[in-house]
Amino acid sequence: MSEPSEWLIYRGAGEPHEGMERLPAPPPWRDFGGRGAAEGGEADGSADRRLGSHRHMAELHRPGAEELEMINAALYLRRPLLVTGSPGAGKSTLAHSVAHELGLGRVLRWPVVSRSTLLDGLYHYDAIARLQDVQIAAHGGAVAPGAGPADSIGSYIRLGPLGTALLPSDRPRVLLIDELDKSDIDLPNDLLNVLEEGEFAIPELERIADRLPDGEAVVLDNDGNKVAVKGGRVQCSAFPFIVLTSNGERDFPAPLMRRCIHLELGRPDHQRLATFVRAHLGDEAARSGDDLITHFLERSRGELLATDQLLNAIYLTDAAAPAGRDRLADLLIQRLDRPR
Repeated sequence: MSEPSEWLIYRGAGEPHEGMERLPAPPPWRDFGGRGAAEGGEADGSADRRLGSHRHMAELHRPGAEELEMINAALYLRRPLLVTGSPGAGKSTLAHSVAHELGLGRVLRWPVVSRSTLLDGLYHYDAIARLQDVQIAAHGGAVAPGAGPADSIGSYIRLGPLGTALLPSDRPRVLLIDELDKSDIDLPNDLLNVLEEGEFAIPELERIADRLPDGEAVVLDNDGNKVAVKGGRVQCSAFPFIVLTSNGERDFPAPLMRRCIHLELGRPDHQRLATFVRAHLGDEAARSGDDLITHFLERSRGELLATDQLLNAIYLTDAAAPAGRDRLADLLIQRLDRPR
């Protein structure tokens, strides 16, 4: 049996060793070491992971005319932008690109799953924690903040990404509602009123608004900041720039489509893929991986592939430089629509 390639960290030999010392830095889109809680809507590490740490090297790339027009239509009309396309086409990146260029701060992100409800996006009230604190106080323990007076109920309420995006502000926030097609059948319809009116109520605060100082309660927003909610209602003053993404796994109801600007992202060409690689890995990686980009494009004409797979292949074959470069690339770029 031949010796394992030198790039391998785990060798399957059953002998402990110090191989982790040779593990290189993570690829930029999987580097979580620099992220932290953002304050005041400032950008965080997620922008680098989406746009690429070398995004200044891709500044010559410009979106297509239709893409630019639809994005600006959504900005002008204060309507959500529904972006559809295949996995890895850059749908989520679009929200970060707009926030970065227009200086709109950290992108608020709501990753939708099959169990997601409208309330998840708006706010969460921790009634159980408040009840526990009340019971502790009743037995002679210290009164926790929020467990006593009505004006402290905000200690148990935290706004979700959608709720935070609808807070009054001079400039709109950017909200990414990611993979809406993963939701259950009700969520798209449940979003209609909030997207149309730009406001929502918090019943737990509405009921006691007359007992609150100036009718205001202080709650936490999705950024971790304390914000005042007056009268138990949140109403935007600048409608947020909302990007809803979909991989096309389902159709949406006509009322939702009517309220959105629809942008379909097509299959990227060679220039766009090269720009994508250059933004994440730098100019040298884009040059050395040009053959992989070409091969990826040829395969994608008849197979469902994601650009994330191309990034993985170029990074690993460049960093590890194994003898079987093409074989390793094919292992990493496997069709997503193959029969299971």
